[in-house]
Amino acid sequence: MKRALLISTALGVALSASQAFAGGLERGGYNIDLLFDPSDYAADASVTYVMPKRDLENVRDINPANGVGSNGIGGGRSSGVRDTESYAVPRVGFKAGFAEAADCLVQYSQPWGAHSNPGADWVGANSNIETKIDSHSADFTCSYRFAVGPGQFRIIGGGYYQEVEGFKERLVAPVPLLAPGAGSGVGRLDLEGNGWGYRVGAAYEMPEIALRASLVYNSEVDLGDVTGTLDLRQVPGAINPANPFLGRVTDVFGTATMPQSVELKVQSGIAPGWLAFGSVKWVDWSVLQTLPFCPTAFSAVPCTAGGPTQATSLELLYQDGWTVSAGIGHKFSETISGAASLTWDRGTATTLGTQTDTWTVSGGLSYTPSEMVELRFGGALGVLTSGSSIDDDVAYDFGNDFVGAIQAGARIRF
Repeated sequence: MKRALLISTALGVALSASQAFAGGLERGGYNIDLLFDPSDYAADASVTYVMPKRDLENVRDINPANGVGSNGIGGGRSSGVRDTESYAVPRVGFKAGFAEAADCLVQYSQPWGAHSNPGADWVGANSNIETKIDSHSADFTCSYRFAVGPGQFRIIGGGYYQEVEGFKERLVAPVPLLAPGAGSGVGRLDLEGNGWGYRVGAAYEMPEIALRASLVYNSEVDLGDVTGTLDLRQVPGAINPANPFLGRVTDVFGTATMPQSVELKVQSGIAPGWLAFGSVKWVDWSVLQTLPFCPTAFSAVPCTAGGPTQATSLELLYQDGWTVSAGIGHKFSETISGAASLTWDRGTATTLGTQTDTWTVSGGLSYTPSEMVELRFGGALGVLTSGSSIDDDVAYDFGNDFVGAIQAGARIRF
């Protein structure tokens, strides 16, 4: 069982390193593997650093009214730019066992996030200058085990509280109409929201051969009234006197829901010192389409896309995400195990955005110098496949790009 546990945790490193750049707004996603640790008590901490390199090419301004100019003409803006930023994904958890059959896990993670930063000097500045989303999640999950056949069946349940915040900046004003000193023409939308969700699931385990099959459902999180500000102080009102939002900061509100998901994980020993695994995950990213935001002064009126009170909107237009992984692990010695995996993630972009299919190869090592201490190291290399995007202001292409990730973590059992 010790051998199987050592390999199993190495598999977890390989998986989490490859899934830290899945589609939609996923960063760390949901992970409750610590709940299955057989120790009475276990504390775990890890961080994954992700380095995506997505470059936009052949950028075309398709809206002459915005004043940017095609391929840099009429503003000297670039028709090629780096869109992505590197980021870190932390996770901290503590698991405790009770009464021989019950286990509970408390955990902090950052499941959602995004950071696009092409800057102001590209042809698509009217679409995006910088967009950043961060999240914080506090989870509480418990399970109860009982014997079924040669193994044990586990019932899983829990909940989580999440906070999501972010901003978007883009060029709002027609550049040629701005007089010197009148403003930059850049607008900024700041938002924040919070909500609760729950999870239910089940698992069947045979620890002697490291067999475990788990199916877990994570509910959507209704963020309720997402509130924030629309800052257009850098856009002179003289450009359009009929627009009441120009030249001022307006409090706004809207609604948003973070997606539900279902994940199936299977692992099993296949020979002495060898373990195989696989997983399939579905995430309901299509719940995020057009997100309208309206002045809070009109909060008595529903805020709808294209409605009479809409001040601005976020266009995501996602489709559902699918992530499929498979791999194998091996025990090299009494203290060292390793694992490798291959992951395919279906892109969530439709006509808008750069989130196409991703193929990733990842690996991890687990080193246990003592019964109580485990150190983990992993990494991943992947290909972000090519595609194109178009919205009301800009169109662009992108080729096959590189993404990499490194991960380090530690677990203490007692």
